[in-house]
Amino acid sequence: MSIGNSPEDERPFEDDPPEARLSVGHALKQARIAAGLTVDDVSSATRVRIAIVHAIEADDFAPCGGDVYARGHIRTLAKAVHLDPAPLLDQYAADHGGGRPAPTPAAPLFEAERIRPERRGPNWTAAMVAAIVAVVGFVGFTAFKGGDDGGTTQVADGTTPATTKSPTPKSDKATPKDPKPTPSDSAIAAAPQDKVTVQISAADGKSWILAKDHNGRTLFDGLLKQGDSKTFQDSDKINLVLGDAGAIQLYVNGKKIDDDWQPGAVERLTYTKGDPQVG
Repeated sequence: MSIGNSPEDERPFEDDPPEARLSVGHALKQARIAAGLTVDDVSSATRVRIAIVHAIEADDFAPCGGDVYARGHIRTLAKAVHLDPAPLLDQYAADHGGGRPAPTPAAPLFEAERIRPERRGPNWTAAMVAAIVAVVGFVGFTAFKGGDDGGTTQVADGTTPATTKSPTPKSDKATPKDPKPTPSDSAIAAAPQDKVTVQISAADGKSWILAKDHNGRTLFDGLLKQGDSKTFQDSDKINLVLGDAGAIQLYVNGKKIDDDWQPGAVERLTYTKGDPQVG
């Protein structure tokens, strides 16, 4: 009978399992909670939709629409919760394959990373050209009408030309037309007293808008481009989040809200049938 180690004793010692590391989504969620921020706060600050923030924190990157967009959202959310995005991006690349993405152009890829939208001033050149064209057209039309009003008519056989009496001179002043309705006129006409009506116009630039009714149902969640407007109605109240309040012109129940909001300021507002007053 031989004495020796059994086959089980000859097996090499197994290494202790490595300490489990946090996933990308779990790390972002823990950092957000540690910073005292809600998902709504992060969404408002980064312009990343609430549903996408929830999905990323659950390590579901499918709603991002691809790896490039997923990396961009990870970078944006990490900055918002005071994390270094580089380790998270490396971990995402390791988990999903493909390594680091190719360098991107200097221009931002994501609307979410542009916290303050670009402000555009009025196009004075185009306005001046339009005014000159209008003046020239009016002068030409007036001269043409003046030449048709009367004068002498030559007779073909050379006899004394017959004259026609000129009609009573007309005033050069054109009859003013009815002025176009202002946004406030339209808002007043569209504001029934038994409801709360809110009209939002992107007058000085583009802005992200979130509007909800009194039940919390989303009426609109998206970007309002310069020159566009939206009108919302509810039987009780309307809750708003303005991504760039300085670019917005606001009418509530037919009355203009004249708050002096700064460019790039995020405002949370609530309006009811008894307003206007800032919520």
